[in-house]
Amino acid sequence: MSSPLTDEAPAMLSDCETEPPPQKAGKLKISLISLHGLIRAHDPELGRDADTGGQIKYVLELARELAARSEVREVELLTRQIVDPKVSDDYAKVEESIAENAKIVRIPFGPKRYLRKEALWPYLEFFIDQTLPHFRRTGLPDIIHAHYADAGYAGSQLARLLHIPFVFTGHSLGRVKRQRMTVGKANPQTLERKYKFTQRIEAEEIALETASMVVTSTNQEVEQQYELYDHYVPSRMEVIPPGVDLSSFSPVVEGWQRPRIADDLDRFLRDPSKPMILAMARPDERKNLATLVRVFGESEELQEQANLVLVMGTRDDLNQLPREQHSVINGVLHLIDRYDLYGRVAYPKSHSPDDVPELYRLVASRRGVFINPALTEPFGLTLLEAGASGLPIVATNDGGPRDIIANCRNGILVDPMDDEAIKRALLRALTEPEQWDEWSANGISGTREHYSWTKHAKRYLRDINDIFEHAPAPTLSQKQSSRRLPEFDRLIITDLDNTLTGDDASLAEFNELIRDNEHVGFGVSTGRTLQSAMGLIEELGLPQPDLVDTGAGTELHYGERLTPDLSWRKDIGYAWKRSEIERVLDELPGFYRQPDEHQSEFKVSYEIDVKKSPKTTAIKKILREAGLRAKVVLSLGMYLDVIPVRGGSDMSMRHVLWKWGFAPEHVLVAGDSGNDAGMLLGRTLGVVVGNHSAELNRLRNLPRIYFAHKAHAAGILEGIEYYNFLGKIVIPNDRIE
Repeated sequence: MSSPLTDEAPAMLSDCETEPPPQKAGKLKISLISLHGLIRAHDPELGRDADTGGQIKYVLELARELAARSEVREVELLTRQIVDPKVSDDYAKVEESIAENAKIVRIPFGPKRYLRKEALWPYLEFFIDQTLPHFRRTGLPDIIHAHYADAGYAGSQLARLLHIPFVFTGHSLGRVKRQRMTVGKANPQTLERKYKFTQRIEAEEIALETASMVVTSTNQEVEQQYELYDHYVPSRMEVIPPGVDLSSFSPVVEGWQRPRIADDLDRFLRDPSKPMILAMARPDERKNLATLVRVFGESEELQEQANLVLVMGTRDDLNQLPREQHSVINGVLHLIDRYDLYGRVAYPKSHSPDDVPELYRLVASRRGVFINPALTEPFGLTLLEAGASGLPIVATNDGGPRDIIANCRNGILVDPMDDEAIKRALLRALTEPEQWDEWSANGISGTREHYSWTKHAKRYLRDINDIFEHAPAPTLSQKQSSRRLPEFDRLIITDLDNTLTGDDASLAEFNELIRDNEHVGFGVSTGRTLQSAMGLIEELGLPQPDLVDTGAGTELHYGERLTPDLSWRKDIGYAWKRSEIERVLDELPGFYRQPDEHQSEFKVSYEIDVKKSPKTTAIKKILREAGLRAKVVLSLGMYLDVIPVRGGSDMSMRHVLWKWGFAPEHVLVAGDSGNDAGMLLGRTLGVVVGNHSAELNRLRNLPRIYFAHKAHAAGILEGIEYYNFLGKIVIPNDRIE
């Protein structure tokens, strides 16, 4: 076989790698990533379900405000494309404008239909692989900013691969949610199955490990929530409270007209002219709406002073809601019936986004009060909206409300578990007119002083520019015009030990297949060192590989001359502290260093006794607590490799495909053990041979991963036939609906 990867690569690589890095542009391109929920630029369906809450509003308004700044060239908000008759066609559009210089870009990955966020985890590698060609077409961003754990994982992988500065906003954190939900009678196993806490928390750790900056909303979030994580680095955390759209949320002015939503509320109320106690939250147990109804139902004084208005998202049919939401609303309706609150409580089925500002103004015009009685509240954007509209607030003494009321002095904090305290706070707002006037005025001025999006963007860009100015130019952003595509149009990459080896007859057939098909490139990916791998390749009589990926995805070489990939080598050592890793792990029980021939510059290898050694999650925690950034890969249940955070077969594979412009659909990868999992995930065509280890069972039923019945090289040949890889490629296992 002859290709630039073999014969011409040395000169070309040398020329490309010595080019001066491109000069940084004067303005920033920012890629925001927010993957779950329903995101559209206009009339977002907030409150539709647990995934359509404040985060959607946050990222849209952040994108809009950043795009208006002179320092910013472009803002793109990457999210998931959804094609589903149950939701609007808006979510199928590939692009949608948010404002001048800001747009939504929808990346297709996973099933086409709408999925809750917990169901997206198996498909995040597909998002990564789909986003890379988007960046190739449109240019690399200067900053990647991911929101929530799912985007945090995907964004951190893109940032590591492309060497782009990474920013993370958690919004809510898995460790905190699990801690709170396991208090009481909740079954930990049931919670794990439903919320995928283990996967979510590991994703958050990876995001925190990668991030140059973590944007938080409150000091409590930094000190009491992120502190629970192994990668808690306070110096990287910036408290930048979100803003409120002051053009929409403003107080009643002269000439204000009674809004349409008032008619919807009047249908419920015996005396609509009374002040209102307004609560606006999706039907979630954490929002504590049942407690509010109980407090109102047990207080004749509150019922005499005001009506209760509960805006609990939108619903067409109660029976079609998710079970949790159905349960919460049923609980509320039961309490209304129990306390005979008909005519005193309004609970409209639906509302539009345009109704929300008018609803705050309506309640303020009747000198009512807004309450957020949630058990926990990371921030509380509705409190800012109410305050900006001149509506006093009563809020839970947790998280964001503490900072909001401390800054704005526009209401009172309460213990959400103390019914009497909630009642007293509401009565104070409803029966003390001078206090109401003071809180109303303070909310209007305080939100404008402390919580404008303009102020948020100014602080955000100050910190972003500092990160950007000190970051090296991404190696892979350099134009490589001297390169041409390899002469082969598809590529087979396989592990060596136990994948190719073990069946001499099938190995001979595989070797003949490679030699007879010049349009097929050949590569190996192995945990062995380069010298050991080349020795085995010669011993097995394999064709000279076009690509040799050794050291568990830490070293890349091309062609007969084994030309090193200098751009890969330049960046693989990021944050790598080999001697410190050895010092920490050598002392662990059940750890035995493998012989020197299995060690390499960027790989520390052990054989472990699982009866004595800590579990893999504990090993990761030990390294993180020692301040060491590394990946831990277990294979065959006993071989443990520790490599740099930018290493691994997943990263090396994507680096090769990005650098040489290969489509993943034209790459067949085959493996048998845990350190092959990275390259098997995503849009490449995966083959797991029949003699695979148990670590790969978790990949069953994922798209584009074929579990062969035959073992060793025979399994690879079976996979080649399954995908018709030598002819017109087909992907029978691409269906994921």
